[in-house]
Amino acid sequence: MNNGQTRSEAEAATGRARTAEMKLEVVVIPVSDVDRAKQFYARLGWRLDVDITKDDQFRVVHFTPPSSQCSVLFGKGVTTEEPGSVKGLHLIVSDIDAARAELVDCGVDVSEIFHDVGGVFHHAGEEGRVSGPHPVRKSYGSFASFRDPDGNGWVLQEVTERLPGRVDAHDTTFASPMELASALRRAAAAHGEHERLTGQHDENWPDWYAEFIVREQAGAQLPT
Repeated sequence: MNNGQTRSEAEAATGRARTAEMKLEVVVIPVSDVDRAKQFYARLGWRLDVDITKDDQFRVVHFTPPSSQCSVLFGKGVTTEEPGSVKGLHLIVSDIDAARAELVDCGVDVSEIFHDVGGVFHHAGEEGRVSGPHPVRKSYGSFASFRDPDGNGWVLQEVTERLPGRVDAHDTTFASPMELASALRRAAAAHGEHERLTGQHDENWPDWYAEFIVREQAGAQLPT
């Protein structure tokens, strides 16, 4: 599927009648040692929301990654899946270099940053991996992977510009100071090119920055 097809489908879906809100809230992951898993996710800096034990056969542990509106849940008696069988859980980051470095500092074994040989979404496992971020740092195109102690697989994916339909075009929001800072850096780089093309200093740069950031997040055509 190419970007054109993705956008067309997104536009078509936008026109459909909306029904009840459905927000992905929790992903259940199977683990063999609850305390070991709890220590691992706490080491990542994720927020511990609950740790509830009803009896020897039932325990619920709930963690939320920084800036995420979706959480992970594991424990005892909460899933029949084999420990370590969940793969491809994606953590979206605005700066994959910084996110990877932070995980390494936490003692996590993280793969090198890679992109897919096809330039779109990555293949399963390690097939089609090419070392380094996407050549032109295309949004959605750079990845790094790691696993928890049981082998449940996580993937960092760098997203700097959302495709149309992936966000509400009327809202411009940032989940963290890091996300906002990254958006400002991209706006600054684009504005520098704008001043180079016009050959003059732009005193209204705050307005230009704001327009760039709003359009970028909405997936609209960027100012030049």
